[in-house]
Amino acid sequence: MKKLMLAAMLALAALAGGWAPQAAIAQGRQLPDFADLVERAAPAVVNIRTTERARSDRSQLPQFPMPEGLDENDPFYEFFRRFFPPRQSPSPAPRGQGDEVPRGVGSGFVIASDGYVMTNHHVVDGADEIYVTLADKREFRGKLIGSDRRTDVALVKIETTDLPKLPIGDSRKLRVGEWVIAIGSPFGLDSTVTAGIVSAKSRDTGDYLPFIQTDVAVNPGNSGGPLLNMAGEVVGINSQIYSRTGGFMGISFAIPIDEAMRVADQLRTSGRVIRGRIGVGIAEVTRDVAGPLGLAKASGALVRSVEGGGPAEKAGIEVGDIIQRFDGKAIERSSDLPRLVGGTAPGSKVAVQVWRRGEQKTLSITVAEMEPDQVASQNGRQPAQPRGGSAPQKAPNALGLVVADIPADRKQQLRLRNGVVVESADGAAARAGIRTGDIVMGVNNQEVTSARQFAELVAKLDPSRTAVLLVRRGDNAQFIPVRPDRR
Repeated sequence: MKKLMLAAMLALAALAGGWAPQAAIAQGRQLPDFADLVERAAPAVVNIRTTERARSDRSQLPQFPMPEGLDENDPFYEFFRRFFPPRQSPSPAPRGQGDEVPRGVGSGFVIASDGYVMTNHHVVDGADEIYVTLADKREFRGKLIGSDRRTDVALVKIETTDLPKLPIGDSRKLRVGEWVIAIGSPFGLDSTVTAGIVSAKSRDTGDYLPFIQTDVAVNPGNSGGPLLNMAGEVVGINSQIYSRTGGFMGISFAIPIDEAMRVADQLRTSGRVIRGRIGVGIAEVTRDVAGPLGLAKASGALVRSVEGGGPAEKAGIEVGDIIQRFDGKAIERSSDLPRLVGGTAPGSKVAVQVWRRGEQKTLSITVAEMEPDQVASQNGRQPAQPRGGSAPQKAPNALGLVVADIPADRKQQLRLRNGVVVESADGAAARAGIRTGDIVMGVNNQEVTSARQFAELVAKLDPSRTAVLLVRRGDNAQFIPVRPDRR
């Protein structure tokens, strides 16, 4: 009892004397201090401004005043308003053709002491001149070595040496909740530092990039600047924000530095990025279709289309296949596939594991090279819808479908092995989004070979369970879950 009273008295004395509890002291010691980090890193962060050449001077064009009494509903009102606006007062100084016009500002950082600077593609895209201003206020004209739209990475060279450079970290080791900071020029305010934490990793907001999500304040002008960990290493390039107002709203995205450095290395070597392609269009595998197809979980990439004569078709990949592994690496989400394929050297022969009608198959595919700025997943063609070559069934089946066989010449034209064409869709099928002209290629894990066989498959369906139909529309296919109507 005496020990308890003594402890209570000591606690009261501590409070009366202004002592801070030990827990609070420990917590205070853990709060980050960014001052030393910023002092080391800031000299390697640069401001980037771009200009373009004036193509014409609107002030030199003849002026046609808005005709008096012209009503806003008159078709010529919009013409005069858009192309012959009234002069502003006072008139700006005339700008001759070829004069430099300010275009935008952004940020960047030095990755090599001999003058290589990394930034965003969208910071320098379309610029006629690039100016790089160092932390010591020296300004250099930059040369664009290369730029990649798909990853939003650009590499710029300035002619100087002995520059301070930032060490490159490992973005794969980042942990959610870890402190990070950004240095850049938001709204043109040089060397601005903001801090926050890693909110999430591997955010799918691009074909080739699993972005790092943070709550670091990033605003226009921060683009291209570094995201740094507490060791002062670059772990990302600040690239995008989520905003409804144009300003920061608590969510920003950075390009992982390991992805960016792979791009920068290729830009430095050849001025462009070489990517692999296999010629497929893909979609996500949803939970609604995973179970009926016999998959343990919703993962992989559903093949919606196969490019004629492309690597995938030559390897035997079919519409409706689910690609589960590529070159030994698991495909958890469909977005994983283009990243893995894009990072594979053209000409490489790799193994592809697919799920086809309830079985796993391993195929060998030779990766081709992706054409610059071309998308291999879609070819944009929409072939004419096939017409049935046999008499339709007299009544819709339990799915609400009336189907017919497809003539052999149409199958050949559409590169189809089997399937039936929908002549009418009602009931459950119509509610699921199936419509006339669609081609039904499979039911659950069964391939559809004819209208008669399709009717037999539907007749055997359990009305209490959802069926999954593989449906092709145009050049693309997808799995559509349909719950049979009870009869």
